[in-house]
Amino acid sequence: MTAATPLHAVRERTAPGAAEPAQSPHGPAATAPVVPLRDGTSAPLRPVDPMAEVRAVTRSTVQAAMEVLAGIRPIHQLARRLDPRCLAALQHRAALIRREITRTGNPALARLHRNSAVRSVRVCEISDGTYEASAVVVDDVRARAVAVRLERSKQVWRVTELVIG
Repeated sequence: MTAATPLHAVRERTAPGAAEPAQSPHGPAATAPVVPLRDGTSAPLRPVDPMAEVRAVTRSTVQAAMEVLAGIRPIHQLARRLDPRCLAALQHRAALIRREITRTGNPALARLHRNSAVRSVRVCEISDGTYEASAVVVDDVRARAVAVRLERSKQVWRVTELVIG
């Protein structure tokens, strides 16, 4: 089962006067499943591009991980996205950073991971349901690379490897 977006949602997002999405000569119901709407009508579904979905999941997960390292996001918010080993490693790294900031009082360490922004994400399919991605993250101090491996499990993307450079 793949995720899909109702076609009417795509139409609502297009500008007035813009061309409608192309439809099959046999009508939308002949080529795509439909979803019933609250008003009693139905709309055809549009399949989601898996590469775009993985790119979005990677971007949001990397951003959240950087916020955990900066100390502005609790680690438990990533519990559903990261496997237990990745979650423990991220939690350990965040604790080490906090401990070193407390021990040294170094203002450069306090700026580490602050105002992080994901600049780009590249995705590569390894096998069916497994992708690897890389992201470039820029913060107040430096730019860094992040490598991610995602696997589809029960229709949910789960990060099984997270390496922050």
